[in-house]
Amino acid sequence: MSSTSQLAKRFREVLLNGLWIANTNFKDQLQDVTWEQATTKIGSLNTIAMLTFHIDYYIAGLVNVFEGGDLEIRDKYSFDLPTIESQAQWEELLNKLWNDAEKFAILLEEMPDSKMNEVFVDEKYGTYLRNIDGMIEHCYYHLGQITLIKKLLD
Repeated sequence: MSSTSQLAKRFREVLLNGLWIANTNFKDQLQDVTWEQATTKIGSLNTIAMLTFHIDYYIAGLVNVFEGGDLEIRDKYSFDLPTIESQAQWEELLNKLWNDAEKFAILLEEMPDSKMNEVFVDEKYGTYLRNIDGMIEHCYYHLGQITLIKKLLD
């Protein structure tokens, strides 16, 4: 199995269908969350919807680079969640995350292993491998937050 295939598998595990490290994944944790729960603020914590948007923002930004585009995402916009006022809007955000995550994984699988050591956009960002590993770790970090917020909401 190639390095990029292994990375794509790890990425899918945290987002879509894995149980290996955290014994859960984004899809598993978010499937039964209502829009009211997703937008409920607990103290100074981010909402589940904000964290969902935040993760998708970065995934979509990397997909754009993988497809040959520029790195257009900026940290200061990564929590700019549009208002969610219905279950349909919440489900639209979830579907965007699932679609972007699968596109990310497919594009990663299609990359040659040699790409992993290439500079990602600019030397200050390191290599493709560093950014992909960072994305996977970032997902696990926020998955943990979502899991805890769900427990607080119960």
